[in-house]
Amino acid sequence: MQNVIAINAAARQGIIAAQATSDEMLLEQIADGDRTAMHTLYLRHNVRVYRFVLRSLRDPIAAEDVVSQVFLDVWRTAAQFEGRSRVSTWLLSIARFKALTAMRQRCHEDIDQENIREIADAADTPETSLDRSNVRAILRACIAKLSPAHREIINLVYYHEKTVEEAGEIIGIPQSTVKTRMFYARKQLAALLKDAGVATIAA
Repeated sequence: MQNVIAINAAARQGIIAAQATSDEMLLEQIADGDRTAMHTLYLRHNVRVYRFVLRSLRDPIAAEDVVSQVFLDVWRTAAQFEGRSRVSTWLLSIARFKALTAMRQRCHEDIDQENIREIADAADTPETSLDRSNVRAILRACIAKLSPAHREIINLVYYHEKTVEEAGEIIGIPQSTVKTRMFYARKQLAALLKDAGVATIAA
């Protein structure tokens, strides 16, 4: 019984130590070949990276494949991280490049069709009281109708809570361009929401 208690205590201490380790420290350990650090970093960030990629690809299987590629790259190139941005920003930069490559490899682009049909269906239903789930569905559909550049900005700033500076680093554009795209993305989104009967949430 004492052995079990000791093992559990050691496991808890290991978890606490992992939680206290910064992303930057984990990358240093990964660069030295530490698989435990790699596992910790993966557990910490894989869901965020997956959601980010999924918003671009609209394909869960393809998104999972890209996530695997991202963390394989991290394992191989951890030593190249220079600390000029947050690790989470660096990961999304890698994810964006991988997602764009996956999209270019597709022979056809039907990414947004399901979302376009979704907004039409929502408008046709008799239950136009627009409860929260309907509003979220319509919002997703309207975002899907934005241009890829505008959709990407909305995704980074609102869903991933990136600053203008961080969004610029991930995409590789000046902050002024980020602000311009954000302005036009919000303007276009407001118009789409108004057409869908949800103008009140565009503010």
